Amino acid sequence: MAGGGVRAVVRRLRGRTGIELKSPGEIEAMRAAGAVVARTLRLLASHAKAGVSTGELDELAEQSIRDAGAVPSFKDYHGFPASICSSVNQQVVHGIPSREQVLADGDLLSLDCGAILEGWHGDAAVTVHIGTVVAADSRLSAACRAALQAGIAAALPGGRLTDISHAVQTAALAAAAADRTSYGIIADYGGHGIGRAMHMDPFLPNVGRPGRGPRLVPGMALAIEPMLTAGSDKTEELDDGWTVVTVDGSRAVHWEHSVAVTEAGPLVLTVE
Repeated sequence: MAGGGVRAVVRRLRGRTGIELKSPGEIEAMRAAGAVVARTLRLLASHAKAGVSTGELDELAEQSIRDAGAVPSFKDYHGFPASICSSVNQQVVHGIPSREQVLADGDLLSLDCGAILEGWHGDAAVTVHIGTVVAADSRLSAACRAALQAGIAAALPGGRLTDISHAVQTAALAAAAADRTSYGIIADYGGHGIGRAMHMDPFLPNVGRPGRGPRLVPGMALAIEPMLTAGSDKTEELDDGWTVVTVDGSRAVHWEHSVAVTEAGPLVLTVE
């Protein structure tokens, strides 16, 4: 739908669920913001090497985002001091970049990036291997990426929100079985609605039974972001008030895309 019809649906939907719908034109605007994020993450991945600090990557990300005419959405968000989250090894999410944190060979780095372009947000994350690729890390990251893809595939009109949650969980468990190991699926943190704000309703868990929660409607936009660990799913937040780490010290990975629900199926917004 377009024009006044979409605005009327938005008003009705907000009255029931608080979830905002976007018009096709607004979805295109979100794709433009998502492309800025995708280009920035690709640039960061190519520069993330042993001897490079996460602070340097943060500076590079901010320059990339601003050169595109966008604004880093993470910087100063509730006081967050940087333009990206850089989470190394046992850090799950929300790691704060620093010039003092220098990447080493064999590190596992998750990069989370957000940008605002003409009022619309894009949000995505990737996990990068630094130098030598550890086989167990590679399997863990592949499992998380498979869980993300399964979640995206479940973002279908007419379904329910937890259909996505269940797809993420099922894919992660299947990967663990295939790898003959167990992975911790982080349940305390998850995806979210996205649009003119970075975090909007609904919260999107990474575990759950299917068929629950709001019905998926064309025009919804969601950030889908599974996080897996090589051990326990238990986490704790450090004294900096942001960085989330695994309690058992196991390594963690994070993959994310912003996705729109459309009549033709899921549309990934954070690609070039």
